[in-house]
Amino acid sequence: MLFKNTNIEEQLHKSKLRISEEELINGVYKLLQKSSGNQQKTQKTLSGNTKTLENNFVLDLLDTDKIFHIEQIKEICINYRLRFLDSKYFKGPIPAKAIDKIKELEQKHHNEIGGYKIIAPSKLFKLADKDDPLLFAPLGNGYFYLIHKWGNDLHPLRRILVWPFKNIVNLSILVLLISFLTTLLVPNGLFSKTNSQMEFLIIFFFMFKSIAAVVIFYGFAMGKNFNPAIWNSKYFNA
Repeated sequence: MLFKNTNIEEQLHKSKLRISEEELINGVYKLLQKSSGNQQKTQKTLSGNTKTLENNFVLDLLDTDKIFHIEQIKEICINYRLRFLDSKYFKGPIPAKAIDKIKELEQKHHNEIGGYKIIAPSKLFKLADKDDPLLFAPLGNGYFYLIHKWGNDLHPLRRILVWPFKNIVNLSILVLLISFLTTLLVPNGLFSKTNSQMEFLIIFFFMFKSIAAVVIFYGFAMGKNFNPAIWNSKYFNA
């Protein structure tokens, strides 16, 4: 294969290079000290409705490579048009290996874990599929612990393919580019006997309006939105 599939876990680890391990450990240590007296007693399951904001983990037993801040998760979700939602919205099957890791963590930390969240493409929160879900548990204060990743990696070109949906500027650039290329395909002399720059600009403007109208209509008709607006939204037409 010409391009290597995109492993979202690897991309998360790359985003951590901007934060020193000492800074990360100190942040989580202060968090766990603060929350050590708030023992979670509510029944928590992967498909439950309980809203758990943090779990009482033992810091020394955590793998710091699996701790990520919400801003790192948000960045990855926006770049690859993924969602970060409660596990109750996930429609695909949770593998037995993920359940085993949850039980192992609960035994190590002597505590029930809850508030599970999953990173996955939007379609996986409606239909079962095989694309790269990641299961997290909240530590609190914007930190999450990666429990398990399963399925296949994302398409190697996914970041490029979803780049236009990152914001209005990117989408406008794409529409301008398509309009320009489409204008170049118009045969010379189709509308007049002499070629001129003004004629090219008029055709380009017409192409831009037409393509932009189709894009806007599609966006409204399908309930599409930009990546920053949907990465943590539970609504299909967010």
